[in-house]
Amino acid sequence: MKGYWVPVLHSHLPFVKHPDYENFLEEHWLFEAITECYIPLLKRLKKLEDDGVNFRLTTSVTPPLAEMLADEHLMYKYRKFLETHIELGNKEVERTKGDDYFHPLAHFYRDLFVETKDFFEGFLAGNVINGYKHFYYNGSLEIITCGATHGYLPILSVNEKAVRTQIEIAVRAHEKHFGKKPNGIWLPECAYYDGLDRILNEKGIKFFIVDSHALTYGRPTSLNGVFAPTYTPHSVAAFGRDSQSSKQVWSSKEGYPGDFCYRDFYRDIGYDLDFDYIKPYINPDGVRVFTGFKYHKITGTTDYKEAYNPWIAMEKTKEHASNFHWHRQLQFDHLGSMMQRTPMVVSPYDAELFGHWWFEGPEFLANMFREIDKHKVMKAVTPMEYLNMYPKNQVVNPNPSSWGDKGYYDVWLNEGNDWIYRHLHEMADVMEQKAKEYFSTNDYDISRVLTQMLRELLLAQSSDWAFLMTTATATEYSVNRTKEHISNFNELLGMINSNYIDYRRLDYMEHKNSIFDFIDFRIFITS
Repeated sequence: MKGYWVPVLHSHLPFVKHPDYENFLEEHWLFEAITECYIPLLKRLKKLEDDGVNFRLTTSVTPPLAEMLADEHLMYKYRKFLETHIELGNKEVERTKGDDYFHPLAHFYRDLFVETKDFFEGFLAGNVINGYKHFYYNGSLEIITCGATHGYLPILSVNEKAVRTQIEIAVRAHEKHFGKKPNGIWLPECAYYDGLDRILNEKGIKFFIVDSHALTYGRPTSLNGVFAPTYTPHSVAAFGRDSQSSKQVWSSKEGYPGDFCYRDFYRDIGYDLDFDYIKPYINPDGVRVFTGFKYHKITGTTDYKEAYNPWIAMEKTKEHASNFHWHRQLQFDHLGSMMQRTPMVVSPYDAELFGHWWFEGPEFLANMFREIDKHKVMKAVTPMEYLNMYPKNQVVNPNPSSWGDKGYYDVWLNEGNDWIYRHLHEMADVMEQKAKEYFSTNDYDISRVLTQMLRELLLAQSSDWAFLMTTATATEYSVNRTKEHISNFNELLGMINSNYIDYRRLDYMEHKNSIFDFIDFRIFITS
């Protein structure tokens, strides 16, 4: 055995729920991810299992994502989403008759949506979490958690109780949805700060993922770089990202996703076809959006695009999986001559890369497991499996860091989004004060208000809003969501201070921002 490969996916979306609207654009983030990423992955894992192919994969399912996947209202809308796309597929099959290139593609997409619906209602029994649990409990999939709402922990640490609450609720949410406590955590944005490991250890977390420079510049420097885990001063294992294997997959310019045979992400009939024809299948306000029906391949670096052939593209994933496997062999050969133990390579990726941005990604991943099973020169393992094999590791205090641009905190704290943190810090301080003041209250309605205040604080803390402001993606929505939760928090605080509860408003907030129905406000000072 030349080496161990630790593939890790980060499955996350911010909590988005708009029950007042029949069709809300940002809810489609979830529906697209289920259709293009989560179900394609689970389908391929099931096929590997049926074929007797051994595999090991680690994935986070963040608390906001798990809450949305279990939400009856959102899953009702998801079923309608599938039905609408099947209807569009039937229309496309008719529209493209006689076209030798696009007619087979129309059939391909229509059948894909039908198969997705069948898998969702069949194997998954209408709940995507069931699929994850199936592989979690048979040992082939390690599911880890994240922050409660993906809060950027280093910046929230101004009030340590805010960090402790993010981790405590994450552990409880994981236990609610998956039936057991998590062994590991994907730190939101892989962001680490000095002392965070103490809280993780107290909450029962055994390992986390960091970018390579967290260990390279740790104290002392990691002897084996990122090719073996290290323990932090509080005995939590830190697994560092291998940049070489990561770049081969995530880079659209240098990595596999940029191959000219693969599907072009940006060409979509939601933008290409006549507006009156496509209007019923895009945003009800007439805003053109992606439909998932994409008929062109990358082709080249110009705007000229040729017809996409999914069958050729899927064959290409076998070639790329073989190439990736070969590169890992070379890497393990090199590392094996330098290390006294079997080396390990950790390859963490956003799960949404596989299927959404890189349509063929789930097939590539399945083919990689087939390559490993066939050649048996390396082995895919989970972080816990590796720690059980090698329980003794160097102790390193990781350097404060994150992944993303520049590798530190710039993306989440800059002149475009710094205004949010004075509110988040003040809200956390007020939450702590009110939780102490009313800790012994027996008033059910007061408890409801304070608990909803905590939900609004948690939702405002989501790092997604600061990230989207920086990237200028969905900026208006991100700003509005942040302001909404700040406003709701202050409105609820006003109810407490005035001793007058507006039950209509409270009911509405509880219905719309319904995340974590199991929490109580007291958790903010007891966690």
